[in-house]
Amino acid sequence: MRPSDAMLDRLERVIETLQDNSVKMGQMLAVHDEKLDKQDRIDAVLFEKIESVHREVNRQSTEIKAGCERDIRKVDDRLRVIEKKMWSIFGALSIISFVVSPVGQRIVRSALTPQAQTGIIQNIK
Repeated sequence: MRPSDAMLDRLERVIETLQDNSVKMGQMLAVHDEKLDKQDRIDAVLFEKIESVHREVNRQSTEIKAGCERDIRKVDDRLRVIEKKMWSIFGALSIISFVVSPVGQRIVRSALTPQAQTGIIQNIK
C-alpha cells in the first residue's frame, strides 16, 4: 500500500464518520425539535388552564363581594331598626319617668283635675 492509498483510506473513514455524525446530529435535532413542539403544546394547555382558573376565581370573588355587600346592607338596615326602637323606648321611658316624678304629678293633676268652683254660701236671715 502506498502512503497516498493509506491517506485516502483514512480520509474516506473520516468522511464516513463525519457523515454518520451528521446523520446522528440531524436525528438528535429532529428529536429535540419534537420535544420542543410537545413542550409548546403542553405549555399552551397549561396557560389555558391557568386563564380558566383565573376567570373562575374572578367570577367567584365578584359573587363573594356582592354577597358581602348585600349582608352589610342587611346588617345596616337591622341596626337602623334597632336604633329606632331604642330611641322610641328611651322616649317612652323619659315620658313615664316625668309623669311619675313629683313635678310631673303636679302637672298631670292640674291638667286632669278641673278647678273646683268655689262659692260662698251665705246665711240669709
